[in-house]
Amino acid sequence: MNILITGATGLIGAELYKHLLNHHSVTVLTRTPSKAYLTLGHRIEAISNLNDIDFNDVDIVINLAGEPIVNKRWSEEQKREIYDSRVALTKEIAAKINAAEDKPKLLISGSAIGYYGRQDGDIIIEEEFDDCFDEFSHTLCRDWEQAALEAQTRVCLLRTGIVLANDGGALSKMLPAFRFGLGGPLGKGDQVMSWIHIDDMVQLIMYLIKSDHIQGPINATSPNAVTNEEFSSTLAEVLRRPAFFRMPEKVLRLMMGEMADLLLYGQNVYPKRLLGEGFRFRHPDLKPTLEQLLSKKTA
Repeated sequence: MNILITGATGLIGAELYKHLLNHHSVTVLTRTPSKAYLTLGHRIEAISNLNDIDFNDVDIVINLAGEPIVNKRWSEEQKREIYDSRVALTKEIAAKINAAEDKPKLLISGSAIGYYGRQDGDIIIEEEFDDCFDEFSHTLCRDWEQAALEAQTRVCLLRTGIVLANDGGALSKMLPAFRFGLGGPLGKGDQVMSWIHIDDMVQLIMYLIKSDHIQGPINATSPNAVTNEEFSSTLAEVLRRPAFFRMPEKVLRLMMGEMADLLLYGQNVYPKRLLGEGFRFRHPDLKPTLEQLLSKKTA
């Protein structure tokens, strides 16, 4: 199949690309083709303009692009950049799909569990949950999803949790403090972290490609979410380090401003649709997940 990927140099895209390359023809949309070739190798075709793609020849579009949400403090300008990098591009992709005579069979488009906004950890959130807290993360994901749903084809929306990988992502940002025994919970620590192993993330995308009947929102999270306190103690245990240091909410807000909400609040997300379809998570539990990832990192 001919597959177009946006965001292929990101955490998920780069790992997914490795699984697709040997069996499919992969084209990557990127602002910097030279970076894509350096990251992914020269067997791909990298382009910087959607107009260079004939969507009549594309079977599947996997749309994972977007300005990193936690790299910079959220000024109004940065929030606009985050929003436009997702919503505007997705609208453009949907328009290209709709204009094709022989349309792609599937659009898999990124979203996040931020769609639900901050929620009480006692509430188990499945895909049909609609009592969302109206904040920036919800507005962003809502409009991102609506842009994808404009495409006149099968659309799957990936409401992705915290992706754990041994090279990049949230875990890499946490490790330095925890390795030095300076890690610990954030704020009260009772906020729920809905997470997923990078391998399961890739495998569920492959599963969606093969499952012609699945469409709409998909909770891309492990079935076993944990609180931030549990995550911190488990990571410290795996590293054989203490986790005595608690980051006060006031300090986080001073450092990060509004963006601190992403760390201080959470949601208890459950992958009802995937489990109902028979998808089996290879890494459903946190402690063996961290042991496996950290063993790979030190190997």
